[in-house]
Amino acid sequence: MKLTTRGHYSVKALLDLSLQPAGTLSSVNAIATRQSLPAPYLEKLLMELRRSHLVSAVRGAHGGYRLAQPPSQISLGQILEAVGESVSPFADSAEANPNQAEDWVTSMLWQRLHQKLKDAFYSITLEDLYYDARSWQAAQGEGASFVV
Repeated sequence: MKLTTRGHYSVKALLDLSLQPAGTLSSVNAIATRQSLPAPYLEKLLMELRRSHLVSAVRGAHGGYRLAQPPSQISLGQILEAVGESVSPFADSAEANPNQAEDWVTSMLWQRLHQKLKDAFYSITLEDLYYDARSWQAAQGEGASFVV
């Protein structure tokens, strides 16, 4: 499965926020610059993420966005659903009518794979991705520029 642009940008934005000191506000432009994302599109995604209570926003000259919950409580599945991304990559196969399936075993296999993958999306947290990103950055050396 490959994430769409919406899902990819949303994960990058939230991971970027998790890399900032706790409680720090980041403007759309700052996130967009750090992650090489188009600011107008990113702003729309951040509004969707705010409606899903994954980020909070502060208005004003010194405003911006920050995570609304600790990274350990935000799952990849929540992020993807917040922006309308499917966490059901096998939906067509998993939801197929078993009477029309090639056979019952094939239908059950796809349903189980679908559930396992969906469970995986909800078990991976932003904190997990944060530590993976920091490990990668450390492995690259001090001069490594970090872009999610």
